[in-house]
Amino acid sequence: MTVNWLKLQHRSHEEFGSRLASVTDWDAPTPDDGWSVGDLVRHVIDGQRAVPMLLAGSPAPASVGPEADLPAEWAHASRAALAAWLSVPSGTTVRLSTDVVSAEDYLTEQVADVTIHAWDLARATGTDDTLDAELVAATWTIYEPQQDTLSLSGLFAPAVPLPDDAPLQSRLLAVTGRDVRRH
Repeated sequence: MTVNWLKLQHRSHEEFGSRLASVTDWDAPTPDDGWSVGDLVRHVIDGQRAVPMLLAGSPAPASVGPEADLPAEWAHASRAALAAWLSVPSGTTVRLSTDVVSAEDYLTEQVADVTIHAWDLARATGTDDTLDAELVAATWTIYEPQQDTLSLSGLFAPAVPLPDDAPLQSRLLAVTGRDVRRH
């Protein structure tokens, strides 16, 4: 499967942004234990605000504060991140907090993160939680090989058991500790 990760990064931002436009309660719970909608959105914004800095070899900026206009912060962070990806030289490495990875690996991680959190935000806002099929298939290629170790990282809840014939989006979410059967 040949994947255009730059195209998918843009699409993941569209998915997240469309759900963000439906937020009416920043304190509402999300599928991420202990996170409100505001916490989830700040997390995604922080991840995208870091992209240009990390690709340039600089440390990530400070987190978005609680008083921030989150839709405006998202619009700015999304544009800056998408622009940064377009100008990354081949062979660039990125120093993350725990590792040094290729820019290509960092891009796939970013696509996967925003995609999964678009679903979280959809669930939290009661909007359509169906994700773009191409995004789901590509993100599956990132998480499926790691499914036995994702929860050990401390970043994901334990995988939710589902039958092998469950829809791919359901299986993807299940390996990241999300139960599509719960609302």
